[in-house]
Amino acid sequence: MTVLLATGAAACSGSVDDDDDGSAPSPIATSTASSSPSAAPDLRAAEDIARGLDVPWGLAFLPDGSALIAERDTGRILRLTAGGGQPQDVYKVPGVAAAGEGGLLGLAVSPDYTSDNLVYAYVTAEDDNRIVRFRLDGGQPAVVFDGIAKATYHNGGRIAFGPDGMLYAGTGDAGNTSRAQDPASPNGKILRLTPDGDAAPGNPTADSPVYSLGHRNVQGLAWDADGRLFATEFGQNQLDEVNLIQPGHNYGWPVVEGAGDTLAGRYTNPLVTWPVRDASPSGIAITGGTAYVAALRGERLWTLPLHGDTVGTPSAQLTGQYGRLRTVQVAPDGALWVTTSNTDGRGDVRDGDDRILRFPAR
Repeated sequence: MTVLLATGAAACSGSVDDDDDGSAPSPIATSTASSSPSAAPDLRAAEDIARGLDVPWGLAFLPDGSALIAERDTGRILRLTAGGGQPQDVYKVPGVAAAGEGGLLGLAVSPDYTSDNLVYAYVTAEDDNRIVRFRLDGGQPAVVFDGIAKATYHNGGRIAFGPDGMLYAGTGDAGNTSRAQDPASPNGKILRLTPDGDAAPGNPTADSPVYSLGHRNVQGLAWDADGRLFATEFGQNQLDEVNLIQPGHNYGWPVVEGAGDTLAGRYTNPLVTWPVRDASPSGIAITGGTAYVAALRGERLWTLPLHGDTVGTPSAQLTGQYGRLRTVQVAPDGALWVTTSNTDGRGDVRDGDDRILRFPAR
């Protein structure tokens, strides 16, 4: 295992998450929890349902089964019907300052969408990263939570409503490693907020939005059938991670990269690690007893079988077939949707990129 020591705001070597170099052993798996019993997607039956997109990042489903897609650099939100076809422009988020890994990032649909029609977005603005909400029929977005430091790299960006109705956000350290261990900073954390952006009741520290800390760059959040939260995290030079998130736990960055010395329980080790060349994990989804992890630099979809208290051997699927994979989500009909990220300047652009792939439930 690799233990890296870092101090203060020291610059990260190899700080471009999905271009970091690394050399480490094959994936390492320890224990995890069960997931939903729904049917698994058929990864042999890809349907190319949207093409020609500009760095699709966020993906969220509306109650009618159609999807909202965020384009990172243009700030556009597109709507795509469950059957695919030509996406329709439905909203352009104002004030998006796209640069490096920043821009229009994660999307989430209000649990009460049928009554409030609210959509949430994680946005890199002129001065910071922030979460805003709006209605697709027009009007200016309202700021829900701001003050998350931004940088060229490590902006985090995934947001999702949990089974408890609270809004969770994965943030990055924005290139300043000390922020991940600073409980007063929202960076390098998983935040748990009310839909109005306040610190959620029951958080580990009263009146604090911090749910867990010690993260480098979180871009994936998913819950299993028992309500347990799993998150993906980019490593620096050695090991990427999947973590089982427990309230108040410290996941070690920058003292530990991957699994290492917990210092008598101060830090929590990941469930699974990969060499960064094989992963750079962004989105994660759980269905059919399996976690699906989209890999950027690794250009593959990792599957992690979940068996009660244990996780089976990770398996690489779709390796090299579609290039860099950014986001993975389970649709209301059980299909798995996956976005590519080849037009972001780091991938080999294929004909039709970027695209959305649909894998139907068996």
